[in-house]
Amino acid sequence: MGAMIALLSGALWAQDTTDPLEHIRKEGMDNSQVMDIASWMTDVYGPRLTGSDMLDKATGWALDRLKAMGLQNVHTEEWGPFGRGWELEHFEMHAVAPSYFPVMAYPRAWSPSTNGMVQGEVVYLQANNAEDLEKYRGQLKGKFVLLDTLRTVSENFDGHAKRFSDSELLEMANAPAPTPRSFRGFRGSGANFRKALWDFFWEEQPAVVLDRAGKGDLGTVFVSGTSVAEGRPQNPDAKVVPQATVSIEHYNRIFRLLQKGIKVELAMELKTRYTNPDGMQENIIAEIPGTDLKDEVVIFGAHFDSWHAGTGATDNAAGSSVMMEAARILVETIKASGIQPRRTLRIALWTGEEQGLYGSRAYVQQHYANTDAQGNVQSLKADNEKVSAYYNIDNGTGKIRGVYLQGNAAAGTVFRDWLEPFKDLGASTLTLSNTGGTDHLSFDAVGIPGFQFIQDPMAYSTRTHHSNMDNWDHLVADDLKQMAVIVASFVWQTSQRDQKIPRKPLPEGVGTDQ
Repeated sequence: MGAMIALLSGALWAQDTTDPLEHIRKEGMDNSQVMDIASWMTDVYGPRLTGSDMLDKATGWALDRLKAMGLQNVHTEEWGPFGRGWELEHFEMHAVAPSYFPVMAYPRAWSPSTNGMVQGEVVYLQANNAEDLEKYRGQLKGKFVLLDTLRTVSENFDGHAKRFSDSELLEMANAPAPTPRSFRGFRGSGANFRKALWDFFWEEQPAVVLDRAGKGDLGTVFVSGTSVAEGRPQNPDAKVVPQATVSIEHYNRIFRLLQKGIKVELAMELKTRYTNPDGMQENIIAEIPGTDLKDEVVIFGAHFDSWHAGTGATDNAAGSSVMMEAARILVETIKASGIQPRRTLRIALWTGEEQGLYGSRAYVQQHYANTDAQGNVQSLKADNEKVSAYYNIDNGTGKIRGVYLQGNAAAGTVFRDWLEPFKDLGASTLTLSNTGGTDHLSFDAVGIPGFQFIQDPMAYSTRTHHSNMDNWDHLVADDLKQMAVIVASFVWQTSQRDQKIPRKPLPEGVGTDQ
């Protein structure tokens, strides 16, 4: 009898009676896998340009990893058409006259290949309107065309990385409610010359059009996609001339030589391949099933795609890795505590974000709302009301300092208590302000409470965002751990509360589909 009592006592002591929120923090801080997840996502499966073969490979890896973590209903959901993808296979550029030097540059995504190594004279296109272009008629074929003037480079004595100061966070906290979102309209100004310029380049067929971006120095090159006269470079019939972005120091040197009347010749070889012949793309979805409120969902996500010059680390393997790690933490917490989520927990990794939030917008249109071409809500679908909240990470590697409420003051009363345990980790600020440019907007636009967390800026906009320096080495492990813990905590508490997260009112006249 004594032996049986001892065995029962041992079994009871072996159980983990930790509160789920305590376990989330312990699991995320002590047993983190976030940097390993990020390394696979970047070093092995980066970059992840939408439509590329590498993104397909990365998607396969993510599905396998989510299944191995113990998530259920792991699948992709197709959206589109997006158009053709693009893979870079080879690139090099050199100055060959008046002297040799290698040129640091990166092709812009969706540039076509050259016919082997091409060599030509450099010219500066000085034009402000369609009439100015005519003086270059018949003179650009096979040339290397500079599109920009000189840009002054100043030494930075203060460093590039920063965290939010207490005064900056206080200013955010005291910000007034934002102006309500209005219906979107069409933009028209400036489009005429842009179309004339790129039509002109297509007619003249220069070897390559070169720019130097508006920021970046010391080897950092910010580069994204090609420009076209109309439509999108992803369209199979788009008229795209080769384009590349040159490091500012090399661009300025070439420009100054031209100013001195010295002839400059460059040589370049660019080999690319268009991919994704069916034009369709996929979002990644996985779930932890709920219990008594399983028909309601808590969604947490980030965009999985990236640009091509780096490996997409801070933009946005940081967010995607944090969300995958948060999902893992939640699975382990459920195992350890024996407590199941009430609502279904759904992780979503979006594609096509860099080209216009395409993946998340398509998902919202498929499941939650009917919208017009500009994203304005026409009517809500029945499942819209089943989403309690959407949480997003997409501002780099900096730790969470709080939440942008998107004007949702009622949600702030809930989040204030949830942030209280994380003051020691630097997260305590709530601001009514909006923040833009990422996938939470797709949900916020259709009445679903959608939130982006406030993150320390670090060197995101000054060094890594859309640049060749966006690599694993610029991720901050302690910050990603903190983010994963806070995200997992918010998701868990959203799943367990009796009510859904409060909502803002939709514009008048928006109804629900029957």
